[in-house]
Amino acid sequence: DRRATLILTLTLCNLRKTELSKAAKVFEMFETQIHHFETRRAKKPKNSADDLDIFVECEVHSADVSILITSLKRVAEDVKTSREDKVPWFPRKIQDLDKCHHLITKYDPSLDHGHPGYTDLEYKKRRAFFADLAFNYRAGDPLPLIEYTAQETATWREVYRKLSSLYPTHACTQYLDAFQQLEKYCGYQEDNIPQLQDVSRFLKGQTGFQLRPAAGLLSARDFLASLAFRVFQSTQYIRHFSSPMHSPEPDCCHELLGHVPMLADKEFAQFSQDIGLASLGSSEAEIEKLATLYWFTVEFGLCKQNGSIKAYGAGLLSSYGELMYALSNKPEYKPFDPEMAAVHPYQDQAFQPVYFIVENLEDAKAKLQNYAMKIKKPFSLRYDPFTSNIEVMNTPQKVKRALHQMKEELKNLCLALENLS
Repeated sequence: DRRATLILTLTLCNLRKTELSKAAKVFEMFETQIHHFETRRAKKPKNSADDLDIFVECEVHSADVSILITSLKRVAEDVKTSREDKVPWFPRKIQDLDKCHHLITKYDPSLDHGHPGYTDLEYKKRRAFFADLAFNYRAGDPLPLIEYTAQETATWREVYRKLSSLYPTHACTQYLDAFQQLEKYCGYQEDNIPQLQDVSRFLKGQTGFQLRPAAGLLSARDFLASLAFRVFQSTQYIRHFSSPMHSPEPDCCHELLGHVPMLADKEFAQFSQDIGLASLGSSEAEIEKLATLYWFTVEFGLCKQNGSIKAYGAGLLSSYGELMYALSNKPEYKPFDPEMAAVHPYQDQAFQPVYFIVENLEDAKAKLQNYAMKIKKPFSLRYDPFTSNIEVMNTPQKVKRALHQMKEELKNLCLALENLS
């Protein structure tokens, strides 16, 4: 039911040939609500002095925007538009994540001249294979099983061996505990690239998170939306063999060594889901701030533990060079403040000059929740873990139903406390 407001300008030529009525029929066909309609003689007539410039402000179903514009282009010239969604579309059920696959292609090996695999046709062909798997995946399908090549496994081995030597001294305890479990149950070892199916099953049992395949670097809106459902979109391809210690884009080394172990921690899983929930229906400006917050926490976050500074961010835990650098005396440290972190400049192709340090993950979660409450939206949302759906709390009945469920849960907890005493 989402509606979009459109500002349209177009030119109708040879009005005697009923172009105006044709254009009117297009608007009628898509049940367009017209708020303002203005005509004037064309400034630059193409065919005759009867050419007409038209300005329209209207409202239409968001799903019809593209086809409306295409239809107008058949009966008019110079059709131009700008749009303002009243509420940007967001997924309501886990199956809607099938639509959340829009890629940011600036680091794609086929387009980025600086990518290590840019001139490697075999590598680009292999990447196309992985992209097809991800684009054809649908919620509920088994996760694709990959037969990795000897070269891919050799790249993984080099990365795994080097990074795992740093973890005992540089990674936070939550990461180390989970990493040990992943080695035990999910085939984490230097001669084996773990399969998403095994890892997803493990995460589901730990925190309710699950994986789905991604073709590459996703748009911030699509990626964050997935987190709201406790779904992490994970690439399955591996970085180019010529550059094992650095990848300009996410790959399975980054996902499996950086993100997955932390997603097995309950506090961190809730923190990740909270960022996702905050993103749903947010404006582009708010999405940019949330993506920056994600960058300085989930990707490059540091925390205090036992009087030391440790890493919990995936960008650090999957980069040998930056993990060493981040815990040296070279960068600047700042205490984590969501308001500040959300607008702080960052580097996506160099080491960060500044890192934000959280007191602990629970404190970071509380600060994020306070930040998210200030994001202005015309509705409140609630995630239903039983159905994996997002409920828009837009009626008193829905709020009452949620409160009733909470009361039932509180009764059970009170009973549990009584039994313990």
